[in-house]
Amino acid sequence: MENSMVENSHSWRDDLGAGFLVFLIALPLCLGISMASGFPPVAGILTAIVGGIVTKFIGGARLTIKGPAAGLIVIALGAVTELSNGDPVAGYRRAIAVGVVAGVLQILLAVARTGVVGELMPSSVVHGMLAAIGVIIISKQTHTLMGVTPEGKEPLHLLAEIPQSITQLNPEVFLIGLVSLIVLFGLPLIRHKWARKIPGPMVVLALAVPLGYIFDLRDEHNYSLLGHVFHLGPKYLIRLPGSLLGALAFPDFSQILSGTSIKYIIMFTLVGSIESLLSVTAVDSLDPEKRSSNLNRDLLATGVGNTIASFIGGLPMISEIVRSKANIDNGAKSAWSNFFHGTFLLLSVALIPGLLQQIPLAALAAMLIYTGSRLASPKEFQHAYHIGPEQLLIFVTTMLVTLMTDLLVGVGAGLVLKVGLHLKNGAPLKYLFRSILEERTDGETLRLEVRDAAIFTNYLGLYKRLKSLGPEIKRVIIDFENAWVVDHTVLNKLEGMGNRMEGRELILEGLDNHAAASNHRLAARWRRREEAVKA
Repeated sequence: MENSMVENSHSWRDDLGAGFLVFLIALPLCLGISMASGFPPVAGILTAIVGGIVTKFIGGARLTIKGPAAGLIVIALGAVTELSNGDPVAGYRRAIAVGVVAGVLQILLAVARTGVVGELMPSSVVHGMLAAIGVIIISKQTHTLMGVTPEGKEPLHLLAEIPQSITQLNPEVFLIGLVSLIVLFGLPLIRHKWARKIPGPMVVLALAVPLGYIFDLRDEHNYSLLGHVFHLGPKYLIRLPGSLLGALAFPDFSQILSGTSIKYIIMFTLVGSIESLLSVTAVDSLDPEKRSSNLNRDLLATGVGNTIASFIGGLPMISEIVRSKANIDNGAKSAWSNFFHGTFLLLSVALIPGLLQQIPLAALAAMLIYTGSRLASPKEFQHAYHIGPEQLLIFVTTMLVTLMTDLLVGVGAGLVLKVGLHLKNGAPLKYLFRSILEERTDGETLRLEVRDAAIFTNYLGLYKRLKSLGPEIKRVIIDFENAWVVDHTVLNKLEGMGNRMEGRELILEGLDNHAAASNHRLAARWRRREEAVKA
């Protein structure tokens, strides 16, 4: 009894400490994501407060942090812009109405137990989508970092306009942004342990806020440099309501049945759910105790959180991977760390709104550029190619089509291309969505023979069989010898599932006679025709 009480005490302290450190990281990111999304700055904090305090009591993933995410910026900004009809405030209120309906749909998806969809999405498509989002974030925030208002609206136009903005940059605003970028990119390069424990965003604020005071961003004024006159004023700082009640806004459902609203409801529901579920599975793999989360329960918590947050003016939320990893790295033990992170955010908005309004927008832009650069890092391209050239093709296609159109079309293009490549490599059309499994049990060993194809579109059957294993099964052998095509997504998901299996061994066999897309251990494979003829 005494040992249990001591463990609970340590867990409580660990969660409190982790929650505080995540709060320090989340505070500026919530503000920045809100601004980039076309929402009021405080909207992201409202979302994180609901995501921390409310969802804790619904259940789901233990160590994830719920709040606004950079991956949904493009959808949120698109919704506000297209629903505004020239009135940004009206666009915002119609966008949060979309968020309410999307939250309700996520609840229904959770009740229908569709959380497994997160297990089916090909990583190359998801990462291509995220890379496109990273490029879009960079294209927009680079101008903010330089203190310039661009003329373009679309990502490719904004990228093309960067050289012109460089010639027109506001030097003092840019200096704040440049210092912030140096900190964010430079801090991870320091090898000492103490550097890893310091939240980069807080170092940025510790430097950017004093610089804002030095340059007197609070007051409208002009200054001269090298024969040019530049203007400074409060428009380069965060603006917040005077009280928490003043931050609340309520949805306008007047256009909820319009084609534009329906499009964004679908995008928020699908992209938000998939990104959140993928984050949960990634965080589970980082959990020191190797605990598996209930994906349907977590989707329910996300849906309830989104419904409430959107109804009071917040951004869409997901289980966010970066803050969740920081949560684990700082010793979190349970979902209470998420609760504490939300509580600290609530206190900050309620007690120190004046201090928050001294944060320069250029510093927030730097944080978003840093986030975008990680989403669209050259390492992502290199990793995709390392797995196989076809993965890089899917990755790049998804990214480019997303940049030229929108997220739904980009993801759809990536999925269609992937299916086409599977058919080209021999996957039978009639088994595209149906898995053929033959099983044999020998004592504590279950042998599953996968026939015809093991690809992302028919992985659900294999996944459900593995999730339904009885306690008597201690060893599972999956034989792919008679499968024409074995997808990288399937191999990747199976490896993750095997790592999370407690007291069981998962073995993959029958791949020796398959050609591989690369030397990567999880590369896609297809059965050699000459070997099939011999058999």
